[in-house]
Amino acid sequence: MNQTEYPGYLRLFESGELEKRVLILNKKLENCTVCPRQCAVNRYVDRSGYCRSGHLAYICSYCDHHGEEPPLSGRHGSGTIFLGYCNLRCVFCQNADISQHLQQPELYEYSPRRLAKIMLHLQNERKCHNINFVSPSHFVPQLVEAVYIGCVHGLHLPLVYNSNGYDAPGTLQLLDGIIDIYLPDLKYSDDGTARKYSAAGNYVDTARRAIREMYRQVGLLQLDEDGIARRGLIVRHLVLPNDISGSISSLEWLAREISPDVTISLMAQYYPAYHASKIPLLSRPLHTREYQRILSAIEELGLHNTLYQELAAADHYRPHFLQNKHPFEQKKKNAP
Repeated sequence: MNQTEYPGYLRLFESGELEKRVLILNKKLENCTVCPRQCAVNRYVDRSGYCRSGHLAYICSYCDHHGEEPPLSGRHGSGTIFLGYCNLRCVFCQNADISQHLQQPELYEYSPRRLAKIMLHLQNERKCHNINFVSPSHFVPQLVEAVYIGCVHGLHLPLVYNSNGYDAPGTLQLLDGIIDIYLPDLKYSDDGTARKYSAAGNYVDTARRAIREMYRQVGLLQLDEDGIARRGLIVRHLVLPNDISGSISSLEWLAREISPDVTISLMAQYYPAYHASKIPLLSRPLHTREYQRILSAIEELGLHNTLYQELAAADHYRPHFLQNKHPFEQKKKNAP
């Protein structure tokens, strides 16, 4: 394994630093400041914080995902682990089945050791290109402990931190050298809109500070000879109808404050999910002219490392994580 193929967390593991990070992060759970909500609850005994989560991670699904960005999915898929609950309340959430409402959440609780086994299964059995944590912001301590255990048993894939962008910079700093690829959302450019539709009135500054910290750690996207991501930043932006997302302002900020060379994943997969059908401004898919306006802005801003979705993506993206009462119980039969 050469230097470019050697994830940073292995160096931290060998030096003993990774174990120190585990201890520091687990301590945060006693008076939780893991995410920007800063609830200060003791998650070892209390689930009353905003994320409704205790000291064990909720794992709702995992797979070799072939629908992520091409540098992540590659040929064998991204080893995607979908975590339960969220620190946002997006009224249009496409993953609301697991981010907003979990029936009997204790069924989805996984210890760090069992989570490590999932990662090793995705690496060794599914042959995935990476381990992709979806909605990790409120479970950072649990994930890092699982990574530590995974290292003992041969985990060596790049780690993807696939978040909504509402991340605490202090927590991100403890991930420096652990995460190889950051994949945050940049949802809004206006805090009033963020408050109204995601219950996060400080979203813009928080997400921008988080993205700056992510970029400081990993820089621009780096690919291997097969076009698979090894390290770097990809910023996702979901275009919303009626310019609710304030897309051009966010794109201008990325070009000016991060880099014109930053990789952007422009997403057209919006459809009126969850409560959105009851909200007039969100009750329809994108119009062609709305999306074309954003594509033109990207060209004008010189953001040439942009991955695009076709508008038809909205017709194909319909996740249903909990179609059955306890689908994960069925999956456990074949799980590690």
